[in-house]
Amino acid sequence: LTGLVEPVGGLIGVSIVAVARPLLPAGLAFAGGAMAFVVSHEMIPESHRKGHELEATSGFMAGFALMMFLDTIFG
Repeated sequence: LTGLVEPVGGLIGVSIVAVARPLLPAGLAFAGGAMAFVVSHEMIPESHRKGHELEATSGFMAGFALMMFLDTIFG
């Protein structure tokens, strides 16, 4: 009996996605901004403690450059 709810939930999910499709770019931008906030607020200060500033900054810059390169190639 619990499986009978799944098709109803699937139809509700499909209808929500159809209505919310125009909001998808704004939602993804919000999610990206939230991730950037967490990185800048939590991870960067933690990685710069105990004398690891050069390695942390170099790794961050290399990762960002790789991300931009892959976005350009596959985007």
